[in-house]
Amino acid sequence: MSTLVWFRNDLRLEDQPALHAAAAAGQIVALFVLDDEAAGEWAWGGASRWWLHHSLASLDADLRARGGRLVLRRGDARRIVPEVASAAQVDQVHAGRAHEPWLRALDKDVAGQLKSRNVRFHRHVSALLLPPESIKTKAGGDYGVYTPFSRACFDVLTPAPLLPSPTRIEPAADLGSDRLEDWGLLPHRPDWAAGLRASWQPGEAGARQLLARFVDGAIDEYDQRRNLPADRGTSALSPHLHWGEISPRAVWAAAAEKSQMRGVGLQTFLKELLWREFAAYLLWHHPDMAETPMKPAFAAFPWRDSTQDLRAWQRGQTGVPIVDAGMRQLWQTGWMHNRVRMIVASFLVKHLLLPWQLGEKWFWDTLVDADLASNAASWQWVAGCGADAAPYFRIFNPVLQGQKFDPDGAYVRRYVPELSGLSNKFIHAPWLAPKPPAPSVYPSPIIDLDAGRARALDALKTISKSGT
Repeated sequence: MSTLVWFRNDLRLEDQPALHAAAAAGQIVALFVLDDEAAGEWAWGGASRWWLHHSLASLDADLRARGGRLVLRRGDARRIVPEVASAAQVDQVHAGRAHEPWLRALDKDVAGQLKSRNVRFHRHVSALLLPPESIKTKAGGDYGVYTPFSRACFDVLTPAPLLPSPTRIEPAADLGSDRLEDWGLLPHRPDWAAGLRASWQPGEAGARQLLARFVDGAIDEYDQRRNLPADRGTSALSPHLHWGEISPRAVWAAAAEKSQMRGVGLQTFLKELLWREFAAYLLWHHPDMAETPMKPAFAAFPWRDSTQDLRAWQRGQTGVPIVDAGMRQLWQTGWMHNRVRMIVASFLVKHLLLPWQLGEKWFWDTLVDADLASNAASWQWVAGCGADAAPYFRIFNPVLQGQKFDPDGAYVRRYVPELSGLSNKFIHAPWLAPKPPAPSVYPSPIIDLDAGRARALDALKTISKSGT
């Protein structure tokens, strides 16, 4: 009897529990369904579609190297998965568990249809370290704050051997497949993707190379280097983790095994992995988190409406160098350093008083690691309306942030080259230079930072008065 493996955000062979379980049963149908409608407004953005194209090509090559192949189908997964299961005469379907609300709803429908056909549907913990519903407070409730959540995770996480990649895959009968090229996932403007191609190697092999480089080097100084955007002090594994090209268990195990320091650097990195878990945990318990503030008082927050300011922010033309550098890095590479993500987000929602959902949507379309849970949780944290958002009136000063974390201006000069001639003293505040850049070279700030801060604090008083 054949077994169907329904790949989603687990595009790998090693430590892939759905594939491992299916391989033990005999012949395998490896299926990926491109369901353009299931996610609604949260359908994949341009950067994600670019990554998905190359990740699927890599997965198919890895399967073929072991005798298998990837079946591609486009359309309603509620219809396609049961149809493929019937055509292949499988008695089991294995898939990774999902925490996105639309995938949870889709899984429920697919499970019902498969059951009516006497096909068992097995879902495995594949994208996370732990099932979200399994972490409870001592009173049996749910966590709303990261620190106690992370402690609870550390208490229950125990090392376990990784599931090996199958050496041989016995394919089922040929069911036919769409051509990946016909899906149109790649951008119509190839020049836009040039920076993505230069920055990333989607697929399991690329993920493993990046992990090896990180644990052999930067992890031991991670606590100091992770905040320096000009440095390669982070793992940059987020897109590989999002697409499941490497499992969080594999990352955790490699970090713990290879780290020489086994102290602050390692612990800080593991806590970052647990922040990813916490974001998924929050989405599991708050499925509307991507649209609705977790703190109800923020539903009436006096946001501004300015298409001009939003566009300047998106294009990296705000006149604030560290903000513009981050937004240009995002556009060019599909990724942004985490410290800078906080800076640009704070600038949008605090200094410009534009709704956090607008920033969240832009990140969703331009990030190669656009993960609904992490994206929403992070934007709500910066806006002050999510978990761990105390003090909610925190406002990053982008000049001070740049001076502290990019002291020699290397990051700004890389992505805002028109400022490369400025001294370190003025690189983060060019308007203070004896000869500021002409507006035709680099724009003046679109907001006076002190005035923007004062305006944000006045707006935030409406939240404090509400008792939140």
